[in-house]
Amino acid sequence: MDARPSRFRHRLSVIIFGTDTPAGKLFDVVLIYMILISVGALALDSVDALHRKYGVWFFYLEWFFTLLFTVEYLARIYISTRPLRYIFSFFGLVDLVSVIPSYLALIFPGASYLLIIRLLRVLRVFRVLKLVRYMSEANLLLRALFLARRKIVVFFFTVIVLSFIFGSLMFLIEGPEHGFTSIPKSVYWTIVTITTVGYGDITPQTVAGQFISVLAMLTGYSIIAIPTGIVTAELATEMGRERTRRACYNCGRAGHEADARYCRFCGSDSLPVARTAPDNKEVT
Repeated sequence: MDARPSRFRHRLSVIIFGTDTPAGKLFDVVLIYMILISVGALALDSVDALHRKYGVWFFYLEWFFTLLFTVEYLARIYISTRPLRYIFSFFGLVDLVSVIPSYLALIFPGASYLLIIRLLRVLRVFRVLKLVRYMSEANLLLRALFLARRKIVVFFFTVIVLSFIFGSLMFLIEGPEHGFTSIPKSVYWTIVTITTVGYGDITPQTVAGQFISVLAMLTGYSIIAIPTGIVTAELATEMGRERTRRACYNCGRAGHEADARYCRFCGSDSLPVARTAPDNKEVT
């Protein structure tokens, strides 16, 4: 059996999937720049003046990157020891979805703008720059959001109920002649008002309607900080739990920050190593 194809696959695997070698890191950095350039070209092509002047060049550039990323995707499948696992992994699906819109555009014009999904491939920068070691902080935030989920659901349910109440009142008071043509349209106005955006496409004309709008705006200012307070409280609780888990081996007392190297009570360096997220290795 010829060993040359095997050696070629191994060298290609080191370059494409490896980040610890100079060649692998260079490949990922160049890939990230290619992704950013392709997404930037797509965004510029959506500008009508630039499209009329440079549309042909943007077209050729789009297909150049599409074919390049298609070859890269097929190469990743070729060198993978478990191709199906790579294909159905997160990065595998992102790699596939990032090239499909160009081919769909041959049948459905305009589908090429879905190539903006290609920007998700930049997530590989976490592997290249070794930023996954900071994922423990991200996990802390996710745990806080997970623990606050019931409070947030109750909060949003309350907001929806209030929106329907205000919307129904505005529909009865203002009516279709002032733009409140239905309860859903009135609820839309209420949500826009409560969130303090206020598009101005629908405005109350009667005194009673303006009074209701004032109440809606004051309600919006009153409740806008509630989700932040809920998440902040859960985050503080989780940070307290993290500190409690780190107890000094010398004196046995807990209450240390995640990045602390010395005990705050006895001064020894007997603190347990802070937990960090494992490296986010791609499937090969």
